[in-house]
Amino acid sequence: MSGDAFLVVALLADATVRGAAPLVLAALGGLYSERAGVVDIGLEGKMLASAFAAAAVAAITGSAWIGLGAGIAASLLVSAVHGVACVTYHGNQVVSGMALNITLSGLTAVLGNAWFHEGGQTPLLGPGARFAPIDLPGAVALKPLPVVGTIYDEVVSGHNVLVYVAAVTLPLTAWMIARTRFGLRLRAVGESPEAVDTSGVSVSATRYRAVLMSGLFCGLSGAYLSIAHHASFVRDMSAGKGYLALAALIFGRWRPLPAVAACVLFALADAVQIRLQGTPLPVVGVVPVQLIQAIPYVLTVALLAGFVGRAVAPRAIGLPYVKDR
Repeated sequence: MSGDAFLVVALLADATVRGAAPLVLAALGGLYSERAGVVDIGLEGKMLASAFAAAAVAAITGSAWIGLGAGIAASLLVSAVHGVACVTYHGNQVVSGMALNITLSGLTAVLGNAWFHEGGQTPLLGPGARFAPIDLPGAVALKPLPVVGTIYDEVVSGHNVLVYVAAVTLPLTAWMIARTRFGLRLRAVGESPEAVDTSGVSVSATRYRAVLMSGLFCGLSGAYLSIAHHASFVRDMSAGKGYLALAALIFGRWRPLPAVAACVLFALADAVQIRLQGTPLPVVGVVPVQLIQAIPYVLTVALLAGFVGRAVAPRAIGLPYVKDR
């Protein structure tokens, strides 16, 4: 592979890493909720709430960290509403999630227009109000080295802090789900809540904790979009990423590593479609932008159509638990 071709591949990998970060965070957040038996189709709404709150507060305070805290708080609030509707009042989990998605899609735009008068957007963030790229130690020194230096400088180094947080969440989540008491109870509640209740563990409390964990991760994901990857909130800026994360979770059969692998695949497809826009292709020439932009979503539908039938969900997912009296 020539040096120029390798650089193009490295840049494509860099774009994939950046695009995968919000998907990974949202998918792993949904993993907690769904393994506990609560359908979390509201990932999109939580990401939107977080993105708007983070950008709005960061614009007012000038601090990215305060904005991040506000984004997480907003996502946790939405998760709590979902928990009350589904865990406490035994509502339909899919309806609750979709209602939150639709509500927050409009509410964030209305509040943005009312507060900032910029058509539903928030003001552009200055340097201190958004997370800047971080150059890891040795990136400059290793850059001249072939292959290793390029990979380290272009792919590993130069990302903002939330990208590295997303990377850490994979082993952390895998360990929590498989090796901790919380993870054991989480999986048990999603499979047989009656047995868990008989053992003296509160099913409702465990599901609330799982739903709030989802809110925490979606808060990080949404904040990444508005104060790290971009420099403001734009209406519906999640652009279906919450649904893609949910699809990755199903494709990964509710397991951390396969779900993250699916997120990376979707992010790669998105990076490819961005690079292909306006580029003449052999035989067909320049493909309309709309068809190119559909590549990640067509891939999602194709994968789900081929694999979702073989994916075995937690047995109690979507089923409200009513304790016998």
